[in-house]
Amino acid sequence: MTTPDATPVVVVGGSIAGLATALALAERGLPVRVLERSAPPPEGPAAKAAELWERPTVPQSGHSHILTSLGVRVLRRRAPWLLESALADGAQLLDLTAAAPAGPREPADDDLVALAVRRTFLELLLYRGVRNLPGVTLEHGTTVRGLLLDPSRTRVTGVVTDLGAPVPARYVVDATGRRAASLSWLADAGLPVGVDLTGPTELRCFTRFYRLDTPGHTFPGPLNRGNAAGGIWDHWAAVVHPADNGTFAIALGAPTADPATDALRTPAGFTAAARLSPHVAPWADERVATPLSEVRAITTPPNVLRSTARPGPRQAAALFPVGDAACVTDPLYGRGMSLALQHAFELAELLTAHPEPGREQSERAARLADDLYRPWFDQATHDSAARAALWRSRAEGAPPPPAPPAPRGRPHLAEIAGAAAGDAAIWRGLVRVLMGLDTPEDVFDAAGFTRRVRRAPAAPAGQRPPTRAELLAALGAGERP
Repeated sequence: MTTPDATPVVVVGGSIAGLATALALAERGLPVRVLERSAPPPEGPAAKAAELWERPTVPQSGHSHILTSLGVRVLRRRAPWLLESALADGAQLLDLTAAAPAGPREPADDDLVALAVRRTFLELLLYRGVRNLPGVTLEHGTTVRGLLLDPSRTRVTGVVTDLGAPVPARYVVDATGRRAASLSWLADAGLPVGVDLTGPTELRCFTRFYRLDTPGHTFPGPLNRGNAAGGIWDHWAAVVHPADNGTFAIALGAPTADPATDALRTPAGFTAAARLSPHVAPWADERVATPLSEVRAITTPPNVLRSTARPGPRQAAALFPVGDAACVTDPLYGRGMSLALQHAFELAELLTAHPEPGREQSERAARLADDLYRPWFDQATHDSAARAALWRSRAEGAPPPPAPPAPRGRPHLAEIAGAAAGDAAIWRGLVRVLMGLDTPEDVFDAAGFTRRVRRAPAAPAGQRPPTRAELLAALGAGERP
């Protein structure tokens, strides 16, 4: 009779991806030790604790997030208790078909929902659930500085903390987010590190949170995007994302190299721009909502697909990136949390089905990650480049450049969105892609889809967004006393 291996899986990073991986592994009977740099979250009611939770090691946590239909599907199938807890504590499901062109409802429309929730709120509930699981240890204030390797230096056997303490591990999961710390661990160990695939976003975001003062926290306007209100236009973006307990975020996007829009980081400039924006303006009315935060600014990282998340020679067995440590895509499309949840549960399934560290396990994990992330990385890289080039031309006063060729000759996202306004079938396909339920290949490359898009009638004129001159004038007026 063999004795079960009591060596834990070490998960480095206790955010969404790390906690979800810990949950998935623990549910399969594996001991898990989570090492997190930051302090634990506050205690108390979830809504208030989420508001007070500062995450200096996760700079994007204070910005607008969405849980797409993919994320909701993962929770429904893999962690229904978490979805039920979130809904009971004030999150809400948004029916995306409310924004669909007129037509009969279809059975698959039941999947077209999104969860309105702050990232810190969902993460707090996940944290509280995971810390109570048998076999899970959560340690705070611990930074990992390096790897432990077996004598052959081909397998990871643990990590070393900043205090020099060795932590043995059955497997090591890198859930350190955009830092992807495992790359530096490998390099410090003298192991070769592959080349990441990257594509710039040229995007900076400005976010402010509010609480609705309307009776029953009723929305002051429709969600024209299904899970959001607003738009991504030819020189900037403005979007409202409803969240839990009557809270919501307004997020504004602008080019990185555009000093003229620096005033968006000030409350006056931010408010002036929000009140000028179609579909967003009703939410920025001071009679409707009270600000909960200052304006938070962040320059977004490039799209990245890590070498550790792609097939090819493995530097060391038993080391697995998850979530943003494996792939980062343009946050304007809101895929991060949902893809991290999907990856966490798929990785746990793989490790329990193929528990022996080595070449086969490593290759399977790399293929899993590449299959999951590659479609979204490719699409995001194209969409980011097209948007960045257009925004750059507007900022420079130059004619808009031709859009870069779309993958496999498929229609551009803007073209599909225009056709979707009056065609329910195109709308469903587009939303299923945007919400992560189907890949771009599944929908955009399907027989007849391109022909249908190009034969669709012109989109009806909607509310006109501000021109760049109007936006800059509003920012200047907002800055004047």
